[in-house]
Amino acid sequence: MYRRTETKPVWVGGVRIGGQDRVVIQSMTTTDTRDVRATLAQIRRLADAGCELVRLAVLDEAAAEALREIVRESPLPVVADIHFDYRLALKAIDAGVHKIRLNPGNIGGRERVRVVVAAARERRVPIRIGVNSGSVERELLEKYGSPTAEAMVESALRHVEILEEEGFTDIVISLKSSDVPTMVAAYRKMAELRPYPLHVGVTEAGTFFAGGIKSAVGIGAVLLEGLGDTIRVSLAAPPEEEIRVAKAILKSVGLPAGEPVVIACPACGRAQIDQISLANRVEEAVRHLKVPIKIAVMGCAVNGPGEAREADVGVAGGRGEGLIFRKGRVIRKVPEAQLFDALMEEVERLAAEWERENAPASRPLP
Repeated sequence: MYRRTETKPVWVGGVRIGGQDRVVIQSMTTTDTRDVRATLAQIRRLADAGCELVRLAVLDEAAAEALREIVRESPLPVVADIHFDYRLALKAIDAGVHKIRLNPGNIGGRERVRVVVAAARERRVPIRIGVNSGSVERELLEKYGSPTAEAMVESALRHVEILEEEGFTDIVISLKSSDVPTMVAAYRKMAELRPYPLHVGVTEAGTFFAGGIKSAVGIGAVLLEGLGDTIRVSLAAPPEEEIRVAKAILKSVGLPAGEPVVIACPACGRAQIDQISLANRVEEAVRHLKVPIKIAVMGCAVNGPGEAREADVGVAGGRGEGLIFRKGRVIRKVPEAQLFDALMEEVERLAAEWERENAPASRPLP
């Protein structure tokens, strides 16, 4: 695998961001944070989907107060999204959040920044500096003519330097744009200037289909350069769908996603089984598994046997039948009608073996 760029790690609750060959998946709730029950229900769904951090909008004091119960009950570390009012940041930190997102330049003066930094330092709460192409300061837009990558980086550095001058370095940086080339260029430039972990995403990406593709192109491009420590896929869709896309991106660039990778050959006239239906059925059936195994669903004898042998487990189709492979070895031939069940038997067996071999010696204290 390509070499990851080393960054200064920060801890968000029990989740490490940076300094490792693993990218953390996060999302943001769509509920009213003041509705504690609804928010916790969505957080639990996100956790079940594979989310590792969750961000909540904190719009007012009632939302900040609700954080106390949410943090206590949440299965995931909680990030508070703060804008303009430094008192909300203080209330969020006091409520026990594990990270805050704000821009020091928009909360009202250096003294207020000092107060927030002091509280964050005392509670060991990292701060994410989040600059979007739509939030670049007016004078920088005039200087560069538009929200260019250079403008976004300069804007972020202004905020970062405020924290650095206070001796605070538990920082995560994001530089999101809805324009993919701009976003990629901004992360490249920032990586040359600061060692802090990068939160990568394409803002305002769009709906599930179009936004998923746009996010895959942008986030994937950054990750393939060895950059990025945590990702959020921003979609006009239920947040659980963001996790599906995020995991698919990680798997596509060869990074751990903690679940199976299903490969399938493209549809063509050589296929002698209903390979498309079989591949979709297998992909849906393994969504609940939390093991990094590779499953191949191949439709014919041209590329099928070779690809299936390279997978941990797989099937290669023939005329009305198929071969089941495991670790490069043919273990049996079965009729087409039995292919799904036969393949899933081997998948479940392999998953159980992986879990036994990788079971932790002891569980960490909560």
